[in-house]
Amino acid sequence: MTEHASNSSISQQSPALEPDLQPTYNQGLTPLHPPQKSLIRVNMILRALILLILASVAELLLYMHHQVQPALVLGPVTVFAILLVFVLPHRIYRRWGYDMGDEQLRVLRGFLWRTDTIVPFNRIQHIDVAQGPLQRLFDLSTLIVHTAGTHNSIVTLPGLATIDAEAMRETIKGHIRQDMI
Repeated sequence: MTEHASNSSISQQSPALEPDLQPTYNQGLTPLHPPQKSLIRVNMILRALILLILASVAELLLYMHHQVQPALVLGPVTVFAILLVFVLPHRIYRRWGYDMGDEQLRVLRGFLWRTDTIVPFNRIQHIDVAQGPLQRLFDLSTLIVHTAGTHNSIVTLPGLATIDAEAMRETIKGHIRQDMI
């Protein structure tokens, strides 16, 4: 009877433990704008195409000069390129997050190496909103914060909706003006 009671208590505890075991990648921070995932995927497609072209040239040269069997190079590179395009963008996207508090901007990023950057508003020198050609297609912008100091003095936050990036810039400018008064 005690075995049954202990087994039922374990089965009752398991569902409660499951949410705790699920990883929280951005620790409750605001995620990037959803089209950023598509932009990451487009960038990965471009990188995969370059990689596949280089692998094709390498395989052709190996075949011509050393009679190496086909798909020895291109096969593994193709598998890697498929992973690059279909798996990596989602993983990169979900590991970015930010929070703009009353006195600071926090940016959490990183797929393999995690970086948690906190920028107090009173250390900010100036702010840029940048937009590349692919970002314009997705109506995205990058907020670039320049701080006092030399080490890690530039903090970038890509993947923001353009209107959000401009609003964040204005909010930070307002905090900087208040600090100057």
